[in-house]
Amino acid sequence: MATGITDYLGGLICPEWVFSVSESREVMNIRQASQYLGVSPDTLYRYITEGEIPAFKLGNRWKFRKTILDRWMERKMSQGHGKKR
Repeated sequence: MATGITDYLGGLICPEWVFSVSESREVMNIRQASQYLGVSPDTLYRYITEGEIPAFKLGNRWKFRKTILDRWMERKMSQGHGKKR
């Protein structure tokens, strides 16, 4: 009888591979990405339709990779540096 995930998988999990849900959230849905970016889901949908933000569809749902969003934010910040509103 397995007593833990490591026992169940025959010791195949290294402790360094175990992350919290927030740390391992590489692919996010609209709600998660909008919270991460600090914008509303409606704004995020608008960015998608305008081709403003990198996203992909998995089935009929929009998904976002955290690493790509991080790069997108860095690029937006560097483009916006020195611009006046």
